[in-house]
Amino acid sequence: MGVIQQLIQGFSVAASFQNLLYCTVGCFLGTLVGVLPGLGPTAGMAMLIPITAGLPPVTAMIMLCGIYYGSMYGGSTTAILINCPGEAASVPTALDGYPMTLQGRAGPALGMAAISSWIAGTFGVVMLSILGPALSDVALKFGPVENFSLMCLGLTIIVSLAGKSLVKGLISGLLGLFLSTVGIDPIWGTGRLAYTTDLLGGIDFISVIVGLFAIAEVLNKSQQVFQKMPPVPRGLRALLPNRKDMADSTGAFVRSSLLGFFIGILPGVSSSVASFMAYDLEKKFSRHPDKFGHGAIEGIAAAEGANNSAVSGGMVPLMTLGLPVSAPMAVLLGALMVHGLQPGPLLFSKDATFVWGLIASMYIGNLILLILNLPLVPLWARLSLVPQYIMSPVILVLSLVGTYTVRNSMFDVWMAVLFGIVGYYMNKCKFPTPPLVLGLILGPMFEAALRQSLTLSQGSAAIFVQKPISLALLVAAVLSVVLSMVGRAREKRIGKALLFAEESDQ
Repeated sequence: MGVIQQLIQGFSVAASFQNLLYCTVGCFLGTLVGVLPGLGPTAGMAMLIPITAGLPPVTAMIMLCGIYYGSMYGGSTTAILINCPGEAASVPTALDGYPMTLQGRAGPALGMAAISSWIAGTFGVVMLSILGPALSDVALKFGPVENFSLMCLGLTIIVSLAGKSLVKGLISGLLGLFLSTVGIDPIWGTGRLAYTTDLLGGIDFISVIVGLFAIAEVLNKSQQVFQKMPPVPRGLRALLPNRKDMADSTGAFVRSSLLGFFIGILPGVSSSVASFMAYDLEKKFSRHPDKFGHGAIEGIAAAEGANNSAVSGGMVPLMTLGLPVSAPMAVLLGALMVHGLQPGPLLFSKDATFVWGLIASMYIGNLILLILNLPLVPLWARLSLVPQYIMSPVILVLSLVGTYTVRNSMFDVWMAVLFGIVGYYMNKCKFPTPPLVLGLILGPMFEAALRQSLTLSQGSAAIFVQKPISLALLVAAVLSVVLSMVGRAREKRIGKALLFAEESDQ
């Protein structure tokens, strides 16, 4: 039976009333989980697995997948409106989403997040349908050596995120890498920089991003004179991206969808890495890279597209090899086993009805998310008009409660407060915070891959250039740095030209 016939059969399963109902419920709950700071898809799915116990396997998995990609979209809402990313994958969204809110364009930013998520999510499912089993072989070729080179490529993004001062950006990134070493040594299993037992598990990145973005923003706002926000236009059409916004983001849709899907396939690489890499790629392709970080709507399209497409990419090794490439995928693997299903090469032949029903539900789920969230754009956009003296306490409460719920630890709450103070002073001293987050995310993967590779080669660094994939990724990393430096030089020239023009006019 061909792919088209199998997909038609899958739609007949996914379109039943029960499965449609649970898909809608999952998408709604996932969006809610994403909006609440700190929860994220992993915690959301883990908490809700018990309520799927009495459901048929396909219905249960349809609901859990709805929670997964619903939460990926929901995290963008708070990132755009209050500069509080719901999870690490939403950090790049906040870089341009929040400035757009301050400019009175929260509606188009939210609309673009929904549209880009739908386009990339649908593209990812198409790729999963057509290339799923074949691409599983690609994931198997990525060992520690290839992962190290990929992490090197990821770390080059720090150059793009550095802002005006490359030195300050590098210092911020190195601080993130240093903080990632706190906890248990990945090879020897001994504690490092763990002066209390609470640090043995490492520094939770939710505490870091909540502190650096949400709490630091509240502290910054507390010292500013209240400014009246630009009025929010009325009517759904006025709140959605216009033709120019869509034209500017067309390339971002394509590039982020492709990049997110293929990054999502790779073991150990989270959707947050895909978001950062897509954002960096879009900045390199842009004719106006100086707009990024100041309200470039294509930056939102790239970040949101990549993290949603990565969800579909992660389903490839999970379904074909039984290999969970990220924490949310590990939860889905556990749910599959709870319902008596064994992922692997035989799943497509033994349980074809289940597999294609689940894939078809992802098409439907992405459409449901679009239908659910676009009408809510006016409501979310109007939240940007709430006075700061009311919004700030609400942000603090939501942020601290969300941080506590991740591990039920007051230590994480105090860490969020500490990083809020750190973020406040970093902003004052013009140190960019995104490189710190990137370093913290990539640090553990970078270190583990490096040490495992050197163990395999008995200490010889030549192993990194002896394998074709690794060598290609290292070359891409060098090119990425070169292109980023060229882009920074171009930004400086444009800035000097504009300054000269202003002085001439005066």
